[in-house]
Amino acid sequence: MQLQTLTSPSLISTAKTFGSKEDVIHYLVKKLGEAGKLYSEAEYLQSVLDREKLSPTGFEGGLAIPHGKSTAVKEAAFAVATLKKPLTNWESIDPTNQVQLVIMLAIPENEAGSTHLALLAEFVKRLSNEAYKERLLKAKTNTELFEQLDKTESQEEKRAVKKQNKTVLAITACPAGIAHTYMAAEALIKAGNELGVDVFVEKQGANGIEDRHTTALLKKADAIIFANDVAIKNEERFAHLPKLKTSVAAPLRNASNLIQQALEKAETAPKKEYNPAQIAESSSEDGEKSFKTEIKDSILTGISYIIPVIVAGGMTLAAAVLISQAFNLQEVYAQEGSWLWLLRQLGGGLLGQLMVPILAAYMAYSIADKPALGPGFAAGVAANLIGSGFLGGMLGGFLAGFFLKFLKKKIQPKGTFAGFISFWVYPVVGTLVVGSIMLFVIGEPLAWINQSLINWLGSLSGANALILGAILGAMVSFDLGGPVNKAAYTFCIGAMASGNFIPYAAFASVKMVSAFSVTGATIIGKRYFTKQEQEIGKQTWLLGLAGITEGAIPFMINDPLRVIPSLVAGSAVTGAIVAFFNIGLNVPGAGIFSLALLQGQQALIAASIWLGAALIGALISMVLLIATRKMKLKKGNLEVSTTQNVA
Repeated sequence: MQLQTLTSPSLISTAKTFGSKEDVIHYLVKKLGEAGKLYSEAEYLQSVLDREKLSPTGFEGGLAIPHGKSTAVKEAAFAVATLKKPLTNWESIDPTNQVQLVIMLAIPENEAGSTHLALLAEFVKRLSNEAYKERLLKAKTNTELFEQLDKTESQEEKRAVKKQNKTVLAITACPAGIAHTYMAAEALIKAGNELGVDVFVEKQGANGIEDRHTTALLKKADAIIFANDVAIKNEERFAHLPKLKTSVAAPLRNASNLIQQALEKAETAPKKEYNPAQIAESSSEDGEKSFKTEIKDSILTGISYIIPVIVAGGMTLAAAVLISQAFNLQEVYAQEGSWLWLLRQLGGGLLGQLMVPILAAYMAYSIADKPALGPGFAAGVAANLIGSGFLGGMLGGFLAGFFLKFLKKKIQPKGTFAGFISFWVYPVVGTLVVGSIMLFVIGEPLAWINQSLINWLGSLSGANALILGAILGAMVSFDLGGPVNKAAYTFCIGAMASGNFIPYAAFASVKMVSAFSVTGATIIGKRYFTKQEQEIGKQTWLLGLAGITEGAIPFMINDPLRVIPSLVAGSAVTGAIVAFFNIGLNVPGAGIFSLALLQGQQALIAASIWLGAALIGALISMVLLIATRKMKLKKGNLEVSTTQNVA
């Protein structure tokens, strides 16, 4: 970015003396007005002063960057002033900051998310170089400072010295493939920039593989970081690299430490020669997952693959039900072979016939990669045949995965028969062995366990239902889409597959609690939350209507010790209420549309209880969010958090 294009010598002042921060701001606003950059000096001044109330615009090392985004700005510009006498009372991130260099940004409101952030980032990046900053401070005239703005040669030299000349690849993947996947990637890239390490991240999310690592990068890389809670696709590409395996949430806590660990692995066990033709195991000895991690990742992978099938099947079935009710077509709905009956069968088939085989297949895939897909599907079909349902599918997925992992170690595809082993021995032997065990060895015990679970769920009432609903509610909001949330989801889908629809109704209602409570807290208790948190709150309620909890994740990360218990408390109440009144829901993934599909009570009563429970839980969580934040700020003698990003 050429900074000189956004300013001029007339907007630059050197060695000025001011009595206060307000004097500097008024002076620079006047300069911008005189240069013809503003429609209204008063209106723009007010936007700058409003911004000053939100959080500090002082940084460290003598720097301050006040700014305003307003319709009063004609075109993006900035004004600069160096101070002869430093100001010690400019609120800054560094409390000891003595401001000597002030840069005021004037940004049109429609460029708030583009020019504003780009310009702010560019200044912070350049001014982190002491030599560059000193040249600006020592400039004796406005023309001299103007000429120094884009002279960054010494800065580049300093960066070259700091550059580690290392390349780290990373892959991020979470069960839902949305929030954590992209947030972890952003954290790793940012940390790499700070460490002078080239970090390239491949996202394996809801949209498939994004930013796929090229052959050139695979050859150049020194190490690979797997930040994932589900199986990595095409992991064999990285067999030659030292590996660091962690959860998808780990980069959000300390991405720099992960990069350092990956580089240490590269030092102790350097990479091997890259050979794209080599068929290699997806993990080396030093990157081998523990049994516990393998079990967890297998379950989460299976769930991540059945989510789109469940949503598609559920919404298709819901559409058939709604059409039949809205247009009084119940007879057509029940008539075999009719268009509405076929639509109903399509949705029901996705849920009743495909869900368990897909779960088992991709659980097996997580453990033993592609060779396990055939036996995994066979295990799921067998689970349907013997009536063991969701529970049988999960056990079958484990069985297929670990048997194929064993088979791959004992019979390796080498030489002339490599293709025969990969495409015949693995799937055929695996299917025969796993299918036979499912059908003839563990079939009856599994079916008995599954039926016992159905009977137990059906018998729950009163206090028992309250306890179950409360536990499910707490799990849903504990990590907002993480492993605990997914464990609750697994239980609810399993119960639904077995014919009990109460747990999923509680799950679906609770999914709205975190979103609604964050929105309510940031509106009603606005002065206790940062501008960034307020912006998050404006969006979460809409995501909550769609049954998406991940929207509140950034809010939770900022203050987990207070936010998590607050959300869990309200969610437990919501789950308990729905379960106590025996509200059921047999269409997963329907969000707010679930209101028309609830069971267990009359339609209006069921809808009122279900939505009312979510609102009651949200109210409880909202009060707790405000109260705990108020206590935190009172303890620090603050009115709003000063940790907000200055942008």
